Amino acid sequence: MSRLLVIGCGGVASVAIRKCCQNSDVFTEIMIASRTKEKCDALKKKIESTTKTKIETAKVAELIRAYKPDAVLNVALPYQDLTIMDACLEAGADYIDTANYEAEDTEDPTWRAIYEKRCKEKGFTAYFDYSWQWAYDEKF
Repeated sequence: MSRLLVIGCGGVASVAIRKCCQNSDVFTEIMIASRTKEKCDALKKKIESTTKTKIETAKVAELIRAYKPDAVLNVALPYQDLTIMDACLEAGADYIDTANYEAEDTEDPTWRAIYEKRCKEKGFTAYFDYSWQWAYDEKF
């Protein structure tokens, strides 16, 4: 039914991928991409026998354009957010962000407004999860 590109293969990504694979009727194909393909291959080997979901792995470079996912779930580190979001905008893939880009001036929401406008103009979804931000702000 849908193709999902997951960028990241760490702790959060591993859990998210396993959960998606439990819904094989919804997530029929998943591409796991990271800077280290070997890490993706190891996760695929662990879970591929437990799901009907077709799992592929790759490095991130040029993958969004080549794989043509319906959506990109970014569970990579925050410093990669804007690069991945730019690639999604160019490729026309919906973008789901759980990592939260942190601008140098965290009080300046300009970067967010720019990307939300670009997404709206392109007519596709971009979801930014900032639900954890309050805990971060209070601690630091």
